[in-house]
Amino acid sequence: MKISVVTTMYNSSIYLQEFYSRIKRSIEELEFSYEIIMVSDGSPDNSLEVAKNIQKQDSHVMVIELSKNFGHHKAILTGLSFATGDLVFLIDCDLEEEPELLGQFYSIWENNERKYDVIFGVQENRSGTFYKRIAGSLFYKLFNYLSDVHISENICTVRLMTKGYVDSLLRFKDKNVFLAALFEKTGFEQMPVIINKTYKGSSSYNLFKKIALMTEAITSFSSKPLSLIMITGLTFSSVSFVYAIYLIFRKVLNSSVIGGWTSLMVSVWFLSGLILFSLGTLGIYITKIYNETKDRPITIVKAIYGLQNGEKLNE
Repeated sequence: MKISVVTTMYNSSIYLQEFYSRIKRSIEELEFSYEIIMVSDGSPDNSLEVAKNIQKQDSHVMVIELSKNFGHHKAILTGLSFATGDLVFLIDCDLEEEPELLGQFYSIWENNERKYDVIFGVQENRSGTFYKRIAGSLFYKLFNYLSDVHISENICTVRLMTKGYVDSLLRFKDKNVFLAALFEKTGFEQMPVIINKTYKGSSSYNLFKKIALMTEAITSFSSKPLSLIMITGLTFSSVSFVYAIYLIFRKVLNSSVIGGWTSLMVSVWFLSGLILFSLGTLGIYITKIYNETKDRPITIVKAIYGLQNGEKLNE
């Protein structure tokens, strides 16, 4: 049996050597033939050079250099597209997820008579700062509420997958990629496993990137925001109509003019903000349609260092 290990690199140079040593030891314990695919996602540090040095020492390593930073999820899909093993082990190389999980996941797969196509990691309690834990919990709850795809809370990157599952996953041609939902959307038999994930105190996802990811995720897998806009508009229109009838009756019966400049201005500002928000939401969906119709590749591979099908692709 052959296994493909796929990982991505972004500011990862300090972890790569230890990651490689530990993942190779795990593979050797299983006595598999293997390939290790490292994708450099436009990393600003010297991750690429470290990975190339590892590749020179081990011909089973393939290093894929992307032309720029395309994003974690797109880099993962690129790496998976090069995997040729019967099993594919996806893991981040920052050591927050232990490389030794390969052996654990494989044992679970074997003990369940290989009936599962995916064994994936889930944190029992989300690690990180209080803000990170709360934000993560709210993200998953909001996504699951709005989307028709339900994903496990605190899901991790690490997973052991069959080649058939990976091939099916790669059939999705979404240009706007949110992997956690695509993993679930692909279907097949999947089994979550509780794991311990450490937190190293920093993340390449800042607040704006997290907001962008949430927007990307929800608008890629749900049309509920559009329905909510319609329901909100209908509700305000109905209330306004009823209130207009009430004012007409007040005017006819009492000949009184109701004042309220402050309440009027508050209403104008509130409704104006609601209109702009609604237009912005519509704009996001239109932009996503525009991006999909252009059919551009999700990443550009600049160079490949290593062996594939027995041929040297790049020096």
